[in-house]
Amino acid sequence: MLNLGILISGRGSNMENILKSIKNKKIPINPAVVISNRTEARGLKIAEKLGIKTEIIESKGFEGSRVDYDKKIISSLKKYGVTPENGLVCLAGFMRIISPQFVKKFKNRIINIHPALLPSFTGLNAQKQALEYGAKYSGCTVHFVDAGMDTGPIIIQAVVKIKENDTEESLSKRILKEEHKIYPEAVNLIARNRVKVSGRRIIIS
Repeated sequence: MLNLGILISGRGSNMENILKSIKNKKIPINPAVVISNRTEARGLKIAEKLGIKTEIIESKGFEGSRVDYDKKIISSLKKYGVTPENGLVCLAGFMRIISPQFVKKFKNRIINIHPALLPSFTGLNAQKQALEYGAKYSGCTVHFVDAGMDTGPIIIQAVVKIKENDTEESLSKRILKEEHKIYPEAVNLIARNRVKVSGRRIIIS
């Protein structure tokens, strides 16, 4: 069974949905640790209430390089058994760009969710980008993390129709509902060893 590490910076609503799915025995994975880069992250208390161990590795005021910071994250993950060989790392609102060294060490073992239909509208404010562009559809994407910005192989996506009167807030809320469905689903597929990476393509058995 894989060991799961979740990295958060805020409330962690996707984290909460994943952990509840695990608690309800829908996902065969061991929730090993939740790590936050912010002491005030609300998701820490949520994880603790669900009986998950937590760590804080403060990034504010950190004077070292991104690589040095990520070494601290990797060391903490390892302490809880989340390794490249038998671990999975989920980014759930983790507001840091992880280093290429971290990505390389955990190749195809780090996943993220993005509030757009990749490869469109990468980076921050994806919902706002979609509205400003005049897109008719948006959605969300779970993907493996590579060295680029939201450019890793796509595991699963959900489509959300954009309404004429949508605001960034209203669109974000509808997309978030879909995020809560597909992120646990992606974790489940990986936990059951049903996901294979072939170049940029993901093959789900």
